[in-house]
Amino acid sequence: MFEKVSMSHPDKIADRIAGAIVDLAYKKEENPRIAVEVLIGHGVCTIIIETGTDMMVAEIEDIVQRIAGAGIRTHIIAAPQDEHLAKNQENIIRCGDNGIFRGAPVTAEQKKLTWIAKEIYAEYPSDGKYLLDGDRLTICQSNADSDRLRKEYPGATVNPLGDWTGGTDTDAGATNRKLGSDMGDGVTGGGLHGKDLSKADVSVNIYAWLKAQETGETVEFSCSIGDEYVDGLPYEAIVQEARRYIDSIGGFEKFAEWGLIR
Repeated sequence: MFEKVSMSHPDKIADRIAGAIVDLAYKKEENPRIAVEVLIGHGVCTIIIETGTDMMVAEIEDIVQRIAGAGIRTHIIAAPQDEHLAKNQENIIRCGDNGIFRGAPVTAEQKKLTWIAKEIYAEYPSDGKYLLDGDRLTICQSNADSDRLRKEYPGATVNPLGDWTGGTDTDAGATNRKLGSDMGDGVTGGGLHGKDLSKADVSVNIYAWLKAQETGETVEFSCSIGDEYVDGLPYEAIVQEARRYIDSIGGFEKFAEWGLIR
């Protein structure tokens, strides 16, 4: 049983905005410290940014308009990172927070539904949610020809409440609310999106997921803020592996589009 949402679902729009802001921080600094929370809906986008990286309001507004559409009003709250958290990263890259992490191999069902989600999104690039439970496929796709989807996916339940428009004028979105869609059977105590690589929520989650795909087995880790080693490896090595992964897919915004199961 697995649920996947499209990259235009309101929660994924929030994830993508947060990811794009983190990308911006990395363009300005090699190792920025940043955490971003986004809440968007009904014409307003509220963004909280904790960072020491200088960013212009216009740069943030451009990101919101590009991803969420023109006419979205932005409310930006910017604050410096807590001084105690900042000191934790002085001179060496240490674990930036506490966390529990489970990486799980991607299942055939998860691969199949992700492929279906991407196939539908290529035709209807708007808000969508898809569920696969054994042979039962449910497709909720906004701004779509429901009859056409029924023909393309025989036996599927398509838009059971009828056609709908979707998007942030229908439902509010917030960062890290679609971790099931992003991680499948993986588990985390935090969130994947809107944070720099020093945060274990990002780097250890990516590391655990990659290791699960490599070994074909579920793996579990925990760490505490300030740890210099996780799974017997220097934390810096885990951060570098996560950096290579993020770079390979095109950055944090691209990561936010489909998560780890892409």
